[in-house]
Amino acid sequence: MDYGFDEDQEVFRTEMARWADKVLAPHYQADDKTAELRRQQVSDMAEMGLNGLRIPDEYGGQEATAVIAGIAAEEVGRADFNAGYLIINTALISDIIVRNATEEQKRAWLPPIASGETVPCIMITEPGHGTDAAALTLRASQTGDGWVLNGEKTSITLGMAADKAVVLARTGGPGARGVSAFWVDMDSPGISRTAFDDLGSRAIGRATIYFDDVAVPADRMIGEPGGGFVSVMEGFDYSRAIIGLLCLGAAQQSLDEAMQWARDREAFGQPIGKFQGVSFPLAESATYVTGARHVCYEALWRKDNGLDHSAQAAMAKFWAPKLSVDVIHQCLLTLGHIGYSTEHKVGQRLRDVIGLEIGDGTAQVSKLVISRNLLGRGYAP
Repeated sequence: MDYGFDEDQEVFRTEMARWADKVLAPHYQADDKTAELRRQQVSDMAEMGLNGLRIPDEYGGQEATAVIAGIAAEEVGRADFNAGYLIINTALISDIIVRNATEEQKRAWLPPIASGETVPCIMITEPGHGTDAAALTLRASQTGDGWVLNGEKTSITLGMAADKAVVLARTGGPGARGVSAFWVDMDSPGISRTAFDDLGSRAIGRATIYFDDVAVPADRMIGEPGGGFVSVMEGFDYSRAIIGLLCLGAAQQSLDEAMQWARDREAFGQPIGKFQGVSFPLAESATYVTGARHVCYEALWRKDNGLDHSAQAAMAKFWAPKLSVDVIHQCLLTLGHIGYSTEHKVGQRLRDVIGLEIGDGTAQVSKLVISRNLLGRGYAP
C-alpha cells in the first residue's frame, strides 16, 4: 500500500507550492479588503492550467486526475484560500459540462473556462431552498425560441464576478425530475446581482441573483429536460473532497506558522514549545490534519479509479472544514497577541474557512450521506 504521491504528483505539488507562495500569497489579505475577485488572479491561475484542470486536452484543458486537482487545491489553500474557489468551481462545472453537454456545447464553453476568459459559477440555492435543493422554484418557461427564467438564487459563490452560470431551474413538475440545467450569460438583460457583506471569503463575491424574464436560447440547455438536478449533483461527490483539501491547506499553513512560533518565542528562559500546554495541542492538530488529508485523497483516488466515493467525499466535507476551523483557532491562540492582529493571516484564514462549514453541503447532510452508505438507505435517516 503506497501512502505517498508518485513522482509526477510530487513534482506537481512542489511546483504548485512554489508558484502559489510567489504569485497568490502576496495578495491574500489585500483582496479581502477590496472584497473583489481580481481578474489578474484568474489569468494567473489559467496560465498555470488551474482553471482547466479537469477539462480534456482537446478543449484546452489539462485533463488532470481528481488527485491532481486535490493537490492543487491544498497548495493554493496554503497561500490564498479564496483563490481555491476558482479550482473548485471550474472543476465542478467543467465536469458537469463534459458529462452532459453536446460536442458543440463543449467546444464553445470549455476553452474559455480553461483560458480564464470565462469565470463560471453554479446556481442552485434559493432563499427558501438550500439543503432541499430539489424543491427549488426558479421557473424556466418554454417559449417559441427557447426559455425565459424568472426567480431568485442566493448565496452564489463568485456570483458578483461570474461571466457565465450553470443555473438549475424548474421546467416540469415537483421534485428533482422537474429540474433542468442551463448555461446562462450573466450579462443577459433581466439579471441583477446584490453582494453579501460577509464575515470571510469576501474576495469571492457571494451574491444573490435575480432573474426577471431572462431569455435563454434553446441550445443553452445542458443535457435533457428534467435531467439537470441529477447531472449536477453527481459532480458534488468528488468536489467536496477538493473542498476538504482546500481547508486543510489553510490549516496546515497555520500549523506550520504556529510550530515555528513555538520554536522562536521564548518564555521563562526557553522556547514555548518546551511547555506541554503549547506543544501537545499542536501535536494533536497535526495528527488530525494527517488523518483528514488521507480521507480526502482516498475519495479522489476512488473517483479516478471509477469506484464509489460518496461516503468518503461526505466524510471529507463534514470533517475537514470543521477540523480546519478548530486547528486554525488553536494556532491563533498559540501565536497569541500576534495572531489576534489583522496584520497576521491566521485570523483571516479562520474567518474564511468557517464559510465552508456551511457552503456546498452542511455537516448534517454529509452525515446523512455517510449513514446511508454505512447502514443502507432502509436503516438510516
